[in-house]
Amino acid sequence: MNVTRRGFLASGTSLGLAAGTLGLGGCAALGAGSGPSARSLAPGVTRVALGSVTATTIHDGVISRPLDANFVRNAPLAAVQEALRSAGLPTDKLEVPYNPLVVDVGSQRVLFDAGNGEFGAPTNGKLMENMTRAGISATSITAVVFSHFHGDHINGLRNRAGAVVFPNAKIYTPAPEWDWWMDDARMAATPEAQRGGFAAVRRVFGPIAASVTRFQPGVEVLPGVRSMPAYGHTPGHTAFTFDGGAGNKLMYWGDTTNVGVLFARNPDWAVMFDMNADAARETRRRLAEQVIRDNMLLAGYHLAGSAIGRLTRLGNGYDFIPLVG
Repeated sequence: MNVTRRGFLASGTSLGLAAGTLGLGGCAALGAGSGPSARSLAPGVTRVALGSVTATTIHDGVISRPLDANFVRNAPLAAVQEALRSAGLPTDKLEVPYNPLVVDVGSQRVLFDAGNGEFGAPTNGKLMENMTRAGISATSITAVVFSHFHGDHINGLRNRAGAVVFPNAKIYTPAPEWDWWMDDARMAATPEAQRGGFAAVRRVFGPIAASVTRFQPGVEVLPGVRSMPAYGHTPGHTAFTFDGGAGNKLMYWGDTTNVGVLFARNPDWAVMFDMNADAARETRRRLAEQVIRDNMLLAGYHLAGSAIGRLTRLGNGYDFIPLVG
C-alpha cells in the first residue's frame, strides 16, 4: 500500500453484511483473530470491521488547487515542493480529498461531518452518491456529529432548498465551536470580506438551532462515541474515538492534518487553514502519539486513499498508510 496513491478501489455490496463477514474477499486483514479488516465496497467507499463497531469512509470528492507559498505558512515553498516530490506527487498543485465517516456503534448509525453538499465545486459533493453505493440511506443516519464548522464539513447538512438531508438524525456540535462562530459581536468585528464562514454557519444551523445538541469536548457524545479536544484548526475542533473491543480502536481526527504527506510527515508545519497554528501543532503531535501508543486505526477527513489506515513514526514526524489506495 502506497500513501501517495489517490485511487479508490471498487466492488459493490450493501451495509446489510454482518461485521463478521466484512473481512472476506477483496479486503485487507489487519490482525489475527478478531482484529479489524477492511473492504473496498465501491469507488470511494471503504468499510472496516472493528469488533462491535463498523466504520465506513465515504468519499465526498476532491479539489485541485495550485500550490503557492501561502499554503504552508512556516516552511519555504521549495521545502514543500521537495516533500511532494519525494512522495511522488506533483509539485505545482495539490489534490485535497474530502472523506466523511459513518460509524455503526450500538444502536446508532453516526455520520461524522456532512461534506460539501450542493455548495462545493463540481468535483465534490459526492457524499450522497457514494452513500448509495455503500448501501447507506440518508434516512438510516440517526446522528450527525460535527468535528468543526468549516464549510466543507457543514454545507452538506442542508440542501439549497433548505431541507435537512438526514431527516431522522439528531445533530451534535462541539459547544466551543458553536459559541465562536455564533458570536454576533465577533462576526460584526470581522471585516466584511472575511465573514463568509460566519454566514455559512448561520445558513446551515440558524433555522434548526433549537434542535442542535451542543457538547463539551471530552464527554461521551453518544454511547460508544467519545469526544476529545483537538483545538487549533478551529477554536472548537474536536476528535472522536471508538472501541470495538478486543483491541479494536479507531480515532477520527477530522482536520488535524490536511494533505497527509505534508502535515503528517511534517507535523510542525502550519497549513493556511489552521486558525491557531501553535495549538494545531500541539494537537497533531498529541493525537498522533495517542494513535500509535494505543494501536488505533486512524481516519481523517483529508487523508489519502481510503482515508482510514495506520499511522507510523517517520523521522521527526509520521506517515499515514491507507488500508486501501
